[in-house]
Amino acid sequence: MRKVRITAVRQTVYPDLMAQYENPIAHACDVRVGQQWLSLDGQMPAGMCPSAWSSMREFVESLARGEGNFFDGWMQNPMSAMISCNDGFRPFSFYIEALGDSD
Repeated sequence: MRKVRITAVRQTVYPDLMAQYENPIAHACDVRVGQQWLSLDGQMPAGMCPSAWSSMREFVESLARGEGNFFDGWMQNPMSAMISCNDGFRPFSFYIEALGDSD
């Protein structure tokens, strides 16, 4: 199976939605822009947010098996995907990419 690199690329925050719908919380997310993880054998990397993992797991597993070209040419690199976590108030976008055998 291929290794898959997961990179936190960008976070969007919706303060208006938070004010309208969310109960105030002191700590919501530990992910930081630029943070990277390496998935081995399609498994969730240590330290990965479980909620974010649930959004990307199927894509990571597919890339680890050498599959790709999701949605018939969606990504410039067919062995990659851009996936957002399911936090509706402060979603993170993650770039996931299969690595070659020597990476």
